[in-house]
Amino acid sequence: MTKQVIRSPFFYVGDKYKLIAEIKDYFPQKINRFLEPFTGGGSVFLNIDAKEYYLNDIDKYIYLLHKFLIENSKNEKSFFKEIESIIYEYNLSRSYKEDIIPIELKEELKKTYYSRFNKENYCKLRKDFNTTGKSDLYKLYLLLIYGFNRMLRFNSNGDFNLPVGNVDFNKNVIKALKNYFKIVRNRKIKWSDKDYKTFITEVSPNEDDFIYFDPPYLITFSEYNKLWDIEKEKEFVDYLDVINEKKVKFAVSNVIIYKQKINIIFKDWAAKYNTYPIQSNYISYHDNSIKNFKEVLVTNY
Repeated sequence: MTKQVIRSPFFYVGDKYKLIAEIKDYFPQKINRFLEPFTGGGSVFLNIDAKEYYLNDIDKYIYLLHKFLIENSKNEKSFFKEIESIIYEYNLSRSYKEDIIPIELKEELKKTYYSRFNKENYCKLRKDFNTTGKSDLYKLYLLLIYGFNRMLRFNSNGDFNLPVGNVDFNKNVIKALKNYFKIVRNRKIKWSDKDYKTFITEVSPNEDDFIYFDPPYLITFSEYNKLWDIEKEKEFVDYLDVINEKKVKFAVSNVIIYKQKINIIFKDWAAKYNTYPIQSNYISYHDNSIKNFKEVLVTNY
């Protein structure tokens, strides 16, 4: 019987939810400590068995939201009560409980009625979050859920600036949150928000541990990937060689071909290790017709 794949309650487009069943087949059978330097939404660690989990993401808000959800994992009832009170306060759509979209709007906008219905109140929620110190993580989580492509995006002034998405707080969100709570409250998890090298140095992995890397992809487009450049890619693969010399097992996901681009740096480096093609689910909201695309998983064992 196939084990259920647990989805992250962050619902990132392009996360590893649809790929984890495939890539975990290449992971070690026994893992003492599982390290994930670029955790993101968390779809990988949620579906991996290990004795301990050391998780990291340099994005402050990803880190804070994971910590926030973990802290609430033992207080589900109060968490959902507060979430629901904010949804009702801003009169956002809530199909998990009731359908409040006017039938006229559904008939007028058959595919985009959620975004039209939620837009004004979503913008008010976003403004309130930005003007009250950006510390209300309940509101930030809802901005993520109702936001376009469910991203975390802030402008140069530090304000959350994602527009409304054509999405809803539905039963899938409830299910993902409950699964997340159930898993994290029964695991030994340590979180940090450091540079990936600092994080790994501090954990000091050994031969019984396993590191999974899902870094920003050099040649694809996303908000996250804007932080990455050629020099960072070179530095990254050199660091992987250092880890290999210490006999620490690792696997790394990356994209070698994207449209007309080829990641020569990673492609040439990967030739030293084991490379497996992955049936990618990458979707760009700028272009859904990507034809020339190759994602791989590289392991050193």
